[in-house]
Order: sequence, then structure tokens, then C-alpha cells
Amino acid sequence: MSAWSISNELSPRDIETAYRWISAESYWAKGLPRGIFERSVGNSLCFGLRDAAGDLRGFARVVTDRATFAYLCDVFVCPSVRRQGAGKALIQAVVEHPDLQLLRRWMLMTRDAHKLYEPFGFQTPENPERLMMRLDPEVYARLSSGEP
Repeated sequence: MSAWSISNELSPRDIETAYRWISAESYWAKGLPRGIFERSVGNSLCFGLRDAAGDLRGFARVVTDRATFAYLCDVFVCPSVRRQGAGKALIQAVVEHPDLQLLRRWMLMTRDAHKLYEPFGFQTPENPERLMMRLDPEVYARLSSGEP
């Protein structure tokens, strides 16, 4: 039996913990406003990773149409349980979720966790010149300062 359990049920306390991790401890969404996080959670398929005591130790969010596409994002594992199989258990539960089967395309972005995702079939795009994105890295700072 695994030391980890994964659920799509998140309590208000779980949401608060995940928000703190993503907005204060992640490198990709520092300063994320609470309202935007709550909207993102409400419009995504979310996963909570718990230890044997039932405490939240990880979080992941998938933006998906549940038919053709999934974007895996906001993956965060509590530093106290990293390198103990928690991240692998979380990603395995995500890719095995019944609503996420037979999708044509999965995407994610990572700065430093390539080795975590590669065993699950994620790889560098074959044709990166086809991939485009629109990025506004200062949006959270502007929102925090009251700018439009």
C-alpha cells in the first residue's frame, strides 16, 4: 500500500494551503491574487496528495476539455516530503484519472523537474517552432498595486 493518497476533493483548508504554496513558494506564480487562484481551481480538475496521516502534502491542477487536451500546471509538493515518491504518486494519479484518458495532447511547463515528468511520457516538443504563447509575467504585480 502506498504512503500517499490522492483525491479530487479539496477542503477549504486544503485550498488555503495550496494557495499559500503557489502564491508564496512557487517560482511561477509568486504574488498570485487569491481571487484568481480560486477561479483557477474552480475551473480545473484539481488533485490533493495526502500523507498517511491525511495531511495535504501536494497539489496539482489540470486545465482540460476532458476530450482532447490537458495542461498540467501548479504542481507543488511540500518540501518536507520531496524525494520520497510523493511527486511520482501525484503525477501518476493525474495521468491515470478516468476523465483524462485518450487525450491527444498533454502539455506542461517546468524549469527543473523534467526527470519527474519524463517517465510519464512528457518530452520536449518535437517541433518547438510550432509552439507559441502569450505571456504577461507582470500581471500579478500590477493587480497587487491596483494598476489595470
